Amino acid sequence: MADDPLVIFTPSGKRGRFPTGTPILTAARQLGVDLDSVCGGRGICSKCQVAPSYGDFSKHGVTVRDDALSDWNAVEERYDRVRGLKKGRRLGCQATVQGDVVIDVPAESQVHRQVVRKAASDRAIVMDAATRLVLVEVAEPDMHEPSGDFERLQDALKEQWQIEGVTAGLPVLRKLQPALRKGKWQVTVALHRAQGAATSQVLDIWPGLHEGGLYGLAIDLGSTTIAAHLCDLDDGRVLASAGIMNPQIRFGEDLMSRVSYAMMNPGGDVEMTRAVREAINTLAVEIAGEAGIEPALIMETVFVCNPVMHHLLLGIDPVELGQAPFALATSSALDMPASDLDLDAINPQAQVYILPCIAGHVGADAAAVALSEEPDRSEDLVLIVDVGTNAEILLGSKEKVLACSSPTGPAFEGAQISSGQRAAPGAIERVEIDPTTKEPRFRIIGCDLWSDDPGFAEASAATGVTGICGSGIIEAVAEMRLAGIMDATGLIGSPGQVGTPRCEATDRTHAYLIHDGSAGGGPRITVTQGDIRAIQLAKSALYAGARLLMDELGVDHVDRVTLAGAFGAHISPKHAMVLGMIPDAPLDKVTSAGNAAGHGARIALCSRAARTRIEDAVRKIHKVETAVEPKFQEHFVNASAVPNAVDPFDILNSVVTLPKVHYGAAGGDGSAGGGRRRQRQRS
Repeated sequence: MADDPLVIFTPSGKRGRFPTGTPILTAARQLGVDLDSVCGGRGICSKCQVAPSYGDFSKHGVTVRDDALSDWNAVEERYDRVRGLKKGRRLGCQATVQGDVVIDVPAESQVHRQVVRKAASDRAIVMDAATRLVLVEVAEPDMHEPSGDFERLQDALKEQWQIEGVTAGLPVLRKLQPALRKGKWQVTVALHRAQGAATSQVLDIWPGLHEGGLYGLAIDLGSTTIAAHLCDLDDGRVLASAGIMNPQIRFGEDLMSRVSYAMMNPGGDVEMTRAVREAINTLAVEIAGEAGIEPALIMETVFVCNPVMHHLLLGIDPVELGQAPFALATSSALDMPASDLDLDAINPQAQVYILPCIAGHVGADAAAVALSEEPDRSEDLVLIVDVGTNAEILLGSKEKVLACSSPTGPAFEGAQISSGQRAAPGAIERVEIDPTTKEPRFRIIGCDLWSDDPGFAEASAATGVTGICGSGIIEAVAEMRLAGIMDATGLIGSPGQVGTPRCEATDRTHAYLIHDGSAGGGPRITVTQGDIRAIQLAKSALYAGARLLMDELGVDHVDRVTLAGAFGAHISPKHAMVLGMIPDAPLDKVTSAGNAAGHGARIALCSRAARTRIEDAVRKIHKVETAVEPKFQEHFVNASAVPNAVDPFDILNSVVTLPKVHYGAAGGDGSAGGGRRRQRQRS
C-alpha cells in the first residue's frame, strides 16, 4: 500500500513498499535483490548480513529514522556474541521493516558477486620505485667509539649506497637491535623517499638478506568500484588484481548525492570516510591472500580518485565541491603515512602517494589517465573518455590539452535501469537484434555462447539470466535504433508500428522484451521507455562534454577516440557511435585503453620520474567547467536524439543505415507513445 514503509536496496537500486514487520530478507526476495541465505531465515548461516543506513537521502527522497528497523533480537545477539557481526550490520532474516529504510547489500552477502572488470594492463613501465630494498653491512659497536646502532646504520647506507639523511620511526627503532644481531650485522632495509624529499625513511628492517619481496598497491578508487593491483616493487609485475564495490553507494549512487548526504547529515562525511577506508583494508587483505604474501610486506600505496572520493578518502568534508566555484581543499600531489588514512591492514610504516587533481570536478583519476595515455605527447588530436558514473574527458595533442568532467550518472553501470544490475555472472552484456525479424540474441557474463546457440541453456544454468548490465543496455538501445524498434527521438514503437509482439504496451508507452525467463521462475528482461530516457540523459551529458572541449579548440572532428575505464573497455565502438555517446570518427580510430586510470596509478607506483612528470603536466592542462558553460546545455539537448539532432555523423552513416522511422505525433498510429507526444506538444 502507498503508506507502507519504502525499502530501498543498494547497490541494485531496487525498491518497494512493504508492510511494517516484513523481514528484510523477505523484501529482498520479493524484489529480486541478490541477498544470500542458506539456513531458511533461522539466523544461523549469516549469509544475509545487510548494512542499514540512516539520515536524509535526497537522492532517494527519503529520511531514514533510527527506528526504521526493529531492535536487535535474541537471535542476532547470540550470533554477535558467538561469531561476531561487523559494526552496523544486521541479519536480514531477523531485522524487520518499521519505517522507510535504505539497505546496502555488501558484496559478501550477494550470491552473484560483481565482476569488477578493471584488469591491469601489461604495458611496460620503467622501474624507479620510491620504495626499495637495500642490503647493508653495519659496523659492530665499539666501546672506544660510542655511537648508536641507528647512527652506524646511517653511516653504512651513506658509505655503501650513497644514501644520506636517513630517518626512522619508533617501530623501526624497536626492531633495529634484534635484527642487527640476528643478522650478524647484516640487514635488509626498506627505504622510501617521498617525492621531492631530501631524506629517505626506513620503513622496515630484516636480519640478513630479506627474500620475501617488497610490494605496493595501485588503487583506482572510483565512485562505484574500488580496483587494486598488487605490484612487485622490484620489477613492476602485477601479482594480483581485485576489486570490490564501493560501500559508499548506499549513501548515494552519484557523487553529488554523496555531497548532499554530507550536507544534510551531520557527521555524514565521517561515516562515508570510515566506510571506504574499511573497504580498502578488506581489499588489501584479500589481494594479498590471492597473491600468497603477507599484507605487512605491502609498503606503499598509490591512489587515484575523483575529487569527491579524494576528499572523503582524506577525511575532508566534500561540501565545497557541491557548489560553485567547486574549490578543492588541495589540488597538489600528497605524500603521507598510510596510518593517517587508517590503513592498518598493510605495513604500519607504509607510505601513501595520491596523484594531483586537475580541478574541482576533474580529479587524480583524470591525471592518471593523462599519465597513462599521454595526450600531451600525441601528434594527432585525441579525445580520451573515461566512462563511469562521472565521466572525465581529455582532448588535446602536444600543442594543448583540455579537460572537463560530465555528470553521466549511474545508468551506464546498470543502475536506474528497470532490469539493470551490476556486471555479475548472469548479466546480459552483449545484444544483437535482427533488423528483419526484430528477434534478439544475447550473451551473458560467465558464458561464451549466444542465447540462440545450441547448449546455451545448459551452459548458463548455473547463473541463469539475471538482468542486464551497462554494456548490455548500451548495445540493446543501439540495436533497437538500428533495427527500427526505436526512432531517433528515443521513442519505442508499438507492436503494429514495429511489427513484433516483443514491443509490449506499458501504461502509455512501450517496452521491448529481450528475454522472458518467467516460465522457469526467472525475470522478464525488458528495455522500457524509462530506460531509454536514462541512457539518453547519460549519453547526452557525455557527448556535450566532449563537444564543449572541441568548441574550445575550434574543431568539428577528432583524429581518434580512446575509451577508458572498466566500462569503457567493454563498450562496442559501433554501438557507442550509434547512440551518439562520442563524436563521429572512423570506427577503427575508436579504441579501448582498458583501465587507464589504474594503469596510471601503477606507473606512479613504480616510477618517481612519472610522478614528477604528471605533477608538471597537470599544471598545463586547461580545465573547462561544464556547469557554467552556456553551450553545454545546447549540446546536451541536441545530443538527446539518437545519435544527434544537429551533428550529421557522416562517417557513421557511411557504415550503417539508420532506419527513418518516427513513432511520435506526426508518424504515429494512435499508439500510446504517440498520444503522449501530442499532448505534450500542445501544452
